[in-house]
Amino acid sequence: MSVSMLSTFVKPMHPEGRKFVAIFAGITLVLFLIWEPLGWIGVGLTVWCYYFFRDPERVTPTREGLMVSPADGVVSLLEPAVPPAELGLGDQPMTRISVFMSVFNCHVNRLPAAGRISKVAYRPGKFLNASLDKASSDNERNGMAVVLPDGRQYGVVQIAGLVARRILCWTKEGQTLMTGERFGLIRFGSRLDIYLPNGVEPLVCIGQTMIAGETVLADLEGSEPARSGGVR
Repeated sequence: MSVSMLSTFVKPMHPEGRKFVAIFAGITLVLFLIWEPLGWIGVGLTVWCYYFFRDPERVTPTREGLMVSPADGVVSLLEPAVPPAELGLGDQPMTRISVFMSVFNCHVNRLPAAGRISKVAYRPGKFLNASLDKASSDNERNGMAVVLPDGRQYGVVQIAGLVARRILCWTKEGQTLMTGERFGLIRFGSRLDIYLPNGVEPLVCIGQTMIAGETVLADLEGSEPARSGGVR
C-alpha cells in the first residue's frame, strides 16, 4: 500500500459533520452577498469545519496487550483518581490519563484496547475548560467500562469542554470492539480520560502529543515502569 501526497492533506469527513459544513457553506454564500471580504472569512470557517470533522484512517498496533490513545491531542493530566461512580469500577484510585483535544484536533474517538463494553453511562453537567482537573467531575460526560479478555476492566470517559455541547457515543452495552475501533465523537473541543487497570503503568508523559488509535498508552502485558520525559 502506498501513500499519496494528496491523501496526506485531504482526509475523509465523518458523516456527523456534513450538516455543519452545509450550514457553514450556506452562511458563507450569504456573507458574499453582503460583502465579499466577509465571504472569504466564511470560506475559511467552512474549511475549518470540514477539517474539524475529518476522520482519517489510522494504523493501529496489533500486538496483544497494547493500549492506544482514544483521542488526538495532548496529555494534560496523569495521576491517580477515582473513576466516575456510574461506571461501577469501584471507589479506589486508578491511574488516569487525560488527553485534551483543542478545536484543531480530530475529534473521532477510538477504543484504547479490545474488550466488551460492560457499561455505557451518560451524565449531564457543566462546560468548564476541559483542561481543568475538575472538568472530570463537573462537566457533561459519557463513560464506558470495558472488560478485557482476561477479565480486568478499564474506563474511558468522553468529557465536554468549554466549547463542546454534544457528546456522541454510538457504542452499546454488550458490544465487543477491537483496539482502535471508533466508538464516538465530541463536537468542538473536549477531553478523554482513560482509567488504566490496576498495576498497569502509563507509557506516556504530560505534554506528549497523542494520535488516536496509534500512540501507545500502556502495555497490559508488560513490566516496563512508568515513563518520564522532558521538553526538548
